[in-house]
Amino acid sequence: MRDALDAWHMGRVVQAYRYHPWHGRPLPQGVVAGWCGLTQTQLSRMENGAPPQDLTKLIQWARVLHVPTQLLWFKLPGALVAADAEGALAPEDRGEDMNRREVLRLLSLSGSLLAVPAIDQLDHDRLAAAAERPASLDRATIDEYERLNVRLWHTFAQSKSKRLTFPLVRGQLDALTNALRSPQSPAVRQRLCALAGDLFQLCGEIFFDGDQYTDAASCYSLAANASKEASTFDLWACAMTRHAYVAVYERRFDAAVPLLDAAAGLAERGDPGLATRHWVAAVQAETYAGIGDLGGCERALDRADEVAGSSQPAHTGGWLRFGSSRLAENRGMCYVDLQRPELAEPALTGALKSGLSARRRGGVLTGLTGVGIQRRDADQIVMYGNAALDAALQTGSAGYLGRKLHGLRPQLKPFLVDGHVRHLDQQIARLKAVAAE
Repeated sequence: MRDALDAWHMGRVVQAYRYHPWHGRPLPQGVVAGWCGLTQTQLSRMENGAPPQDLTKLIQWARVLHVPTQLLWFKLPGALVAADAEGALAPEDRGEDMNRREVLRLLSLSGSLLAVPAIDQLDHDRLAAAAERPASLDRATIDEYERLNVRLWHTFAQSKSKRLTFPLVRGQLDALTNALRSPQSPAVRQRLCALAGDLFQLCGEIFFDGDQYTDAASCYSLAANASKEASTFDLWACAMTRHAYVAVYERRFDAAVPLLDAAAGLAERGDPGLATRHWVAAVQAETYAGIGDLGGCERALDRADEVAGSSQPAHTGGWLRFGSSRLAENRGMCYVDLQRPELAEPALTGALKSGLSARRRGGVLTGLTGVGIQRRDADQIVMYGNAALDAALQTGSAGYLGRKLHGLRPQLKPFLVDGHVRHLDQQIARLKAVAAE
C-alpha cells in the first residue's frame, strides 16, 4: 500500500509541476521523467494511476517533508492555500521549497527511508552546521559523516528499488566535496577522501544495479582515486575489484585481469583482518572460469575459501561485504562457466540451503538452470528457470537477474521443441522488455 501511495503521490506532484502556469507551456513528460530517473512509460503510469482511498500516510509525509500545498492534490488539515487567483505561488512558497529536483528527491526518498530503521542516531544539527561551514571540520563531524555513510549503504541494501538511494547519496557527496574544497588539516582531508571513496563505490553500485555499466565504471574509477589519496589500501582494492567486475559481468574477462592483479597487490598491503584479499580472489576465480582456466580458477577459489578461517569480521560498513556465506555459490557459478555440471550442481544446491537473500537466490537458480542446459535436462531447465524468473519479478531485479537469464537464451534454442521450455524462453524475453522500460 505504501509503494502505491508513494507512486501516486509522486505522479500527482510531477503532473502539477508540468502543467503549472509559471512555465508558460506544459513541460514534456519525457523531460520531467528524466529529471526523476524514470522512463516516460513509468511516469505516464504514475500520472494516470487510480487514486488511493487512504490519505492518512500522505498527509503525514507532506507535513514532515514540508511539501508546498500547491503541489498537493489534497488539502492539509488546518493548512492555508497561499496562491493567487491565477494559481501562481505565493512569495513565501517560492525559492528553495519550489526547486523541482529537491521536492522530487524528498518524495522519492520518503518510501525507502521510512522503511529502514536507523542504524545510529545521527547528529543532524552537527551535519547541518558542517554543510553551512565546511572549513576546518572537527573529528566529531567526520565521525557523523562516517555514520551517515554506513546508514546509506544499509538503506541501499534494504531498498527494493536501489536508485531511490541515489539522491541522498549525491547530497552526501556534495557535502564531502564542499568540505574537500575548504581548508582542512591533513588528517581530516585524508578521512574525507576515504569517505568520498566509500560513497563513489555506492554510487557505482546504484548505477550497476540499473544496468548503467559505463557510469558505474566511472564511479569506481573515482572511488579508486579518492581511496589512493586517502592511502586506504583495502578501500582502494575494493574499488578496483568492483571496476573489474563490470568487465567480468560483461564477459570481457581479459580486461578484468590486470585490474584484479593490481587489486590483489593492494589488498596484501591492507588490513590482514579484513576479507579484501579473499574477495579479490573470488572475482579472480570468476575471471579464470570465464577464460576456461580450471587450474587458475580452483587456486583462486582456494584463496577465497580462506575467509572462513578469518578470526575478525569479514565486512565493513558497506563497501566490503564478502564472507564465507558466498563461497558455495561463487564456486558453483565458476563451475557452470567451466562447463563442469557435475561440480557445479552440488555447490549450487548446497548454496540454496543457506540463508541467501532473494536476489542471490535468484542468481543461484539461474546457475542451476545453466546446469540443466549442460545436462540436457528439460525438466531441470523449466523448474529452475521458472523459479529464477519468479525471483527476478519478486525482488524487482529485472535488470540484474533478467540479464543473467537472457544470457541463457541462445543455449535454450535446442530445447525449444519442448512447449514448457518455449514458454520459459518467451517469459525471459518479456522480462528483458520490462527491464528496458
